[in-house]
Amino acid sequence: MSLSQLSTIALGQETPIQAIDSQEIQEPDSTKTPSGSFIIDAEVQYKATDSIDFDLATQKTYLYGNAEVSYQEVLLKAHTIVLDMDSSTALAYGTVDSVGNETGLPVFTDPSGEYTMRRMKYNFKTEKAIIEHIVTEQGEGFVVGSKAKKIEDNSYCMKNAKYTTCDHHDHPHFYLNLTKAKVIPGKKTITGPAYLVVEDVKLPIVVPFAMIPTTSSYSSGFLFPSYRDEQERGFGLTDGGYYWAASDYFDFMVKGDIFTNGSWAIRTGSNYKVRYKYSGRFNFQYITNIFSEKDLPDYRKTKDMAINWTHRQDAKANPYQTFSASVNFSTSSFDQNNINNLYNPANNDISTNTKRSSISYGKRWAGKPYNFSANLLHSQNSRDTTIDLTLPDLTFTVNRFYPFKKKDKVGTKENMLEKISVSYTGNMKNYVHAKESELGVDGDSFITQWKNGAKHSIPVAMNLKFLKHFTVTPSFNYTERWYLSKVEQGYDEETNSVVNTDTITGFNRVYDYSLSAGTSTKIYTFFTPWRKLFGNKVDKIRHVATPSVSMSYRPDFSDPSYGYYDWFEYYDEERDEIVRHDYSYYQNSLYGTPGSGKSGSMSVSLGNTLEMKVKSDKDTTGFKKLKILESLNFSTSHNFLADSLKWQPVNMTGRTKLFGTNVNFGARFDPYAIDTTSTGQPIRVNESVLSQQGKLLRLESANLSFGLNFGSDTFKKKDKKNTTTDPNDIEDDPNALPPDPLNNQEFDPQAAFKGSNASFVEGDDGYAKFEIPWNISLNYSFRLSKGTFNKSKMDYDFKVTSDINLNGNVSLTPKWRINFSSGYSFDLNEIAHTNIGISRDLHCWSMNFNLVPVGRYKSYFFTIRVNSSMLQDLKYEKRNHPRDNGNFY
Repeated sequence: MSLSQLSTIALGQETPIQAIDSQEIQEPDSTKTPSGSFIIDAEVQYKATDSIDFDLATQKTYLYGNAEVSYQEVLLKAHTIVLDMDSSTALAYGTVDSVGNETGLPVFTDPSGEYTMRRMKYNFKTEKAIIEHIVTEQGEGFVVGSKAKKIEDNSYCMKNAKYTTCDHHDHPHFYLNLTKAKVIPGKKTITGPAYLVVEDVKLPIVVPFAMIPTTSSYSSGFLFPSYRDEQERGFGLTDGGYYWAASDYFDFMVKGDIFTNGSWAIRTGSNYKVRYKYSGRFNFQYITNIFSEKDLPDYRKTKDMAINWTHRQDAKANPYQTFSASVNFSTSSFDQNNINNLYNPANNDISTNTKRSSISYGKRWAGKPYNFSANLLHSQNSRDTTIDLTLPDLTFTVNRFYPFKKKDKVGTKENMLEKISVSYTGNMKNYVHAKESELGVDGDSFITQWKNGAKHSIPVAMNLKFLKHFTVTPSFNYTERWYLSKVEQGYDEETNSVVNTDTITGFNRVYDYSLSAGTSTKIYTFFTPWRKLFGNKVDKIRHVATPSVSMSYRPDFSDPSYGYYDWFEYYDEERDEIVRHDYSYYQNSLYGTPGSGKSGSMSVSLGNTLEMKVKSDKDTTGFKKLKILESLNFSTSHNFLADSLKWQPVNMTGRTKLFGTNVNFGARFDPYAIDTTSTGQPIRVNESVLSQQGKLLRLESANLSFGLNFGSDTFKKKDKKNTTTDPNDIEDDPNALPPDPLNNQEFDPQAAFKGSNASFVEGDDGYAKFEIPWNISLNYSFRLSKGTFNKSKMDYDFKVTSDINLNGNVSLTPKWRINFSSGYSFDLNEIAHTNIGISRDLHCWSMNFNLVPVGRYKSYFFTIRVNSSMLQDLKYEKRNHPRDNGNFY
């Protein structure tokens, strides 16, 4: 049939292919159906945007331009598709545009996935296909085959295929050349001999056979170890083990390390999650490190362990019950002996001295003022190996309520009784503070090491208005403590010291109470600044002072009628006199003991804020407020009933902001002098500093801290407003250059980069933007505390502790990144733990170099590896351990 006899169907029309009988196939073709008749199970829908032509003689349909053919769950797209009615086959291929680029390449989609290719011949009945240059994504990688055959089980047989995680399919940076391969979509890829190719260079690395899992769901399997060579621990295999995909709710992983010198480690981890209820992660590590050789003086063996657990409850799970956990517990030397911490710039565990953990449970009752919480707390200091444990900490509270308030109230006026409020807080703890090596060693450790007890607090208060501007709050506070033991003391003549002589177990009820009343107000002061200095920019400055005064009374609970205190006498040889020693049975107990001596004190505090009202630059008629001083607070107290030292030290705290940085400062001042004549030791005496040294107050301690965080975004100028220019003004410009008749085309700056991997962002001025993102964080702290006592000036010399920490990062290019962290301790005159990291994004590879240039952990670590987690063993590493006999390079 001639071309003139072809039937042309309207553009975009969808026409089903009805059931047809096949003819005998004269030539062998795996995509054709064997001789005999057959019936297609469903309609074949097809369409095209350019034209659809039908040849009656050959029973072929030609689809041109964005052609699509769909049959059941199969969809085939291409620029050109030829449907053969006799053989029930479809031939699909693309086209080449005017500049030589391939477009409209066939895309085949079925339940197993989506596949891109150059040419495909597909049989709808047998579901077989012959393919040229197929590209399919399997898991994290891509399989590219020059020739492939799709068989009836939806798997693909290929020759000379490539497996890579690089998305540059036509020219990947690296790939495994698969001589023969079978791809089972969504499950695995099986290959015979394969060898590694990097940048088109075949490396002498051959894999005789391999199976690459590509399942979309996680599954169980072995974790292959990594090889490591160290000078101290020898040859080793690390991070080998097994991963168990237990269910959709949790998994489990176990990994281990082993070295030729006997060092070994085991690590377990589990992730769990129940949607809308909770999620968490648990990890356990145990490490045994052996250094040097037996019978050598520097031989040692360390055993360390660590437990990490995080648990988070979903907010939708239960609005009245909460449970969370954040556990970070380890032996004191774990971070120092764990080599994996040395080369991680984001891991600051090496320089961290304190670790904390908490497990919390909370419950509240709907419509009730009750709340209950249970906590397990842990804190440890790796520097002195001390541990603080609170197991458990139980708290029950009753929120403030008004017991005398009428339910059926008439009117708005309240009487005095209705203003009385009551609340309750009950707390019970079991606490220990001990060295890591001493914890639980003693068989009676619960009695000798642990402190336990309960505390009940019942405050009763009311609010009264006084002279419109004052609020008076009288209150009564009752506190009761329950202890299971009390300690008696005595004098040891052999050591000439006061010691504990006996611990008497039993229930002990210890209570105290106090009365207090306080009032506060606010005083506003406005003043106009000096115009000659500030001009008209500053409108007003406002100072807000918040003075508060409170009075309190507490009886003398050292009175023998209460039974909380006791005393004994002993002979002091140095002082040559009989000394009376008063003590409380509960002075070292968990919640302390009621105070001795009557106390009738007055507490005074003064808060200050300073604000400035200035004209706004954006609005000529508006103003904005600037805080000059966010807070400056002073507080002290005076005990009227004390025999001496009636004034307490003056505490000062403050906070302000300078150049966008929060600055915190504070100090403590003592109004009393120090003397050594009575005991030979420096003690506070009932003599003012003013009478002894001519100063109003004596500085005891001070602190200052601030942090700066700035980067490339900090100094960016605001975008200028767009301005429009009349083109006629340019023509009228006498200095304007005449147009160039030889170049009437506008310059395209992006054209210079076409055909290369380079690119740039054009700025408002038409030039390329040159940006290097960077960020620096600087934190400084200064502390002034008591040092040694100086008898010449009858005061303590100050001990200065200050340090500075510096963290930052800079991206020289979108692919290069440098980060660093360091610091300096001015009192120790040494550099803190310093880490410099350099990383390079190599598209499908990454390169990292970490350097610890100074200090105890001086070392380096270099690695280049594939980004995909499937090929984590495809890497190169070079490292230096800080214990490698000082050989840094």
